[in-house]
Amino acid sequence: MAPSVAIVGAGFGGLCMAIQLERAGIRSYTVFEKAGDLGGTWRDNSYPGAGCDIPSHLYSYSFEKYASWTRRYPEQPEILEYLEHCADKYHVREKIRFDTEVRQAAFDGAQWQVTTPGGTEAFDVLVMGVGQLNRPRLPDIPGMAEFEGISFHSARWNHGHDLTGRRVAVIGNGSSAAQLIPRVAERAEHLHVFQRTPNWVIPKPDATFGPLTRLAFRFVPGLQRAYREWIYRYAEGTLYPALSQGWSAGLLKQRALRHLRDQVPDPGLRARLTPDYPPGCKRVVIDSSFYPALTRPNVSLVTDKIVRVTTKGIETTEGPYEVDTIVYATGFKSTEFLVPMEVVGREGRSLEERWADGAEAYLGISVPGFPNMFVLYGPNTNLGHNSIVFMIECQVEHVMACLPYLAGSGPIEVRAEVMAAWRRQLDAAMARMVWGAGCQSWYKTASGRVTNNWPGSTTLYRRLTARPPQPAYRAAGSGRAS
Repeated sequence: MAPSVAIVGAGFGGLCMAIQLERAGIRSYTVFEKAGDLGGTWRDNSYPGAGCDIPSHLYSYSFEKYASWTRRYPEQPEILEYLEHCADKYHVREKIRFDTEVRQAAFDGAQWQVTTPGGTEAFDVLVMGVGQLNRPRLPDIPGMAEFEGISFHSARWNHGHDLTGRRVAVIGNGSSAAQLIPRVAERAEHLHVFQRTPNWVIPKPDATFGPLTRLAFRFVPGLQRAYREWIYRYAEGTLYPALSQGWSAGLLKQRALRHLRDQVPDPGLRARLTPDYPPGCKRVVIDSSFYPALTRPNVSLVTDKIVRVTTKGIETTEGPYEVDTIVYATGFKSTEFLVPMEVVGREGRSLEERWADGAEAYLGISVPGFPNMFVLYGPNTNLGHNSIVFMIECQVEHVMACLPYLAGSGPIEVRAEVMAAWRRQLDAAMARMVWGAGCQSWYKTASGRVTNNWPGSTTLYRRLTARPPQPAYRAAGSGRAS
């Protein structure tokens, strides 16, 4: 008998899990989605210019190649359209319960009791597909509530507020800010960009795919597969070594400096935009419009320290800036995995308690003491160089490989000694990466522990997740969780 599966989240991860269950003939699953539509982060992030810095043909499922991409790098509407296409093609939309937030999941010794506003239901398997970038993070700046103008986070864009002729402040300069700033600058009377730390930026070689190119991708045998493979190999062979402080680290820095020099003629502005840490320590911004926007006469880069938000704008150590709109492009609560859900495992231990010093999971998927629970895009699975969709597919395949064992053994959990060995291996691998080079980033907890990123190649991750799961797991309760 097929297990009953609860999937939390209807973004790339949750949909991938649902689709693979459908393809395997397992239809005893339910997808819980707190919002009114699918798409996850690509539903929420609808700010002007929102898009992906991974090429379209790689930022998609390997089993559902898509010839309709119109650009080399996909924009938000096309990504959302692709996810809707996948949900409809594989008939998973009807299994999604929209506007249904999971408040608690507790293991009762045999099943997961999943609680939503509508009540509590039992499932054999719990799959968390909420990802890492779903809860906006607002900065802790005094006076934010006193501002009399309009303010919002970039992931909660106020489309009803026209920025034409406005005096706008954007706080933040990461990937989201780099995408929206050029669009805002075109409409605002004046735009103040408040930068705490500069980011390394490399050009984005975007291009449109015309009708003939799209036809070729659709009908020429092997073309789309070959193009996808080329993108993947380039990312693994060139970008990953830069993050592991290998042969291409210097090339990445030279490329970023040349891009800055080519697009920002003012040496004073260039100096303020030049980071003092190695490329890759924070996520590298891939964009070709960000720097030109900062050179516009109606745009000012502000590097003074923000003191407070006032009723009329923002006050820094150098004085006040009067604005009527504030956009917080300040990222997400990325290290608080699965929050605010309360997840309680075997013996009544909460996941919050287990992860008090930072989230961790075997393969980024499984946690000792939490039987039959699997996390997609979990701890230490984020990438700085390749497609997270690839990683999600590896994780889903691992979960699918675990399911056949449940009929014989009942609930299974990863062994504590396997988790301990995994932690040691991660620590050793992490020591080689650039992320520990003294910068602050969304990859790290307040204590400096990197909980988000995968420190190896994606080919290694594929090999590890493809191993038979049985040696790493045991029947729940047959050993002590740690």
